Amino acid sequence: MTDNTSSLPNDIAIEVNTGFLAEQSQPEQQRYAFRYTITIRNHGQHPAQLLSRHWVITDANDQVQEVQGLGVIGEQPNIDAGDSYTYTSGAILATPAGIMEGSYEFCLPDGQRFNAPIPAFALVPPGALH
Repeated sequence: MTDNTSSLPNDIAIEVNTGFLAEQSQPEQQRYAFRYTITIRNHGQHPAQLLSRHWVITDANDQVQEVQGLGVIGEQPNIDAGDSYTYTSGAILATPAGIMEGSYEFCLPDGQRFNAPIPAFALVPPGALH
């Protein structure tokens, strides 16, 4: 009997928590620092290894930065079925607000690869939106 079940992008849930880093920001120099904490939950039936990331970061002036690379924060975590992985990283914008979105590439134990989308989320200081 073959096992036809596999982890697919909808088996990976991504939660984001953001914060403005006032102490690392320098508005007079158009430097706004943000942190984002990502929790990746594997709701699939198999472990999935996070291989790479692709971010599209757009500031309030529609300036786009693309970031691609292996893993996250220097790691390529293996997330077991039913488990989660959390990490914190940061982004610097030239405007007080922006949006990030992207995807993670995962690999299953059988070598199958898939991309899990990271839904768009806002980077804004407290009180910036009325």
